[in-house]
Amino acid sequence: MKLNQNEFDRAVRRAYGRIPAEIRERMADVVVTVKKRPTREMLEEMGYPPDEPLLGLYWGASLPERSFFAPPPLHPDTIYIFREPLEEMCGSIAELEREIEITLVHEVAHFLGIDEERLEELGYG
Repeated sequence: MKLNQNEFDRAVRRAYGRIPAEIRERMADVVVTVKKRPTREMLEEMGYPPDEPLLGLYWGASLPERSFFAPPPLHPDTIYIFREPLEEMCGSIAELEREIEITLVHEVAHFLGIDEERLEELGYG
């Protein structure tokens, strides 16, 4: 499956809109951006081999890791959605949007410190 950038961005917006409000409200200060693929630096930082299909990535300091006394982060918390790996694994727009939604929720869970059990309760296990 291959979409143009505008179609893919619309799919991301629709997927984002389906995320439960309890999670979406906490994402107000998190940037969501689309890249074709992760950079070598991202893969190395996460400990992934170069050929690993990474769908998304949270880049920043999670809320549980932060301290009131620490200086503010230099860069905004960012969730990257990787377009090409998602397109390669999906055969329809509906499947793509569901995978984007799952990826967004899992990445914001890293930011919030939500555990896998709660994600399963929300239908993202």
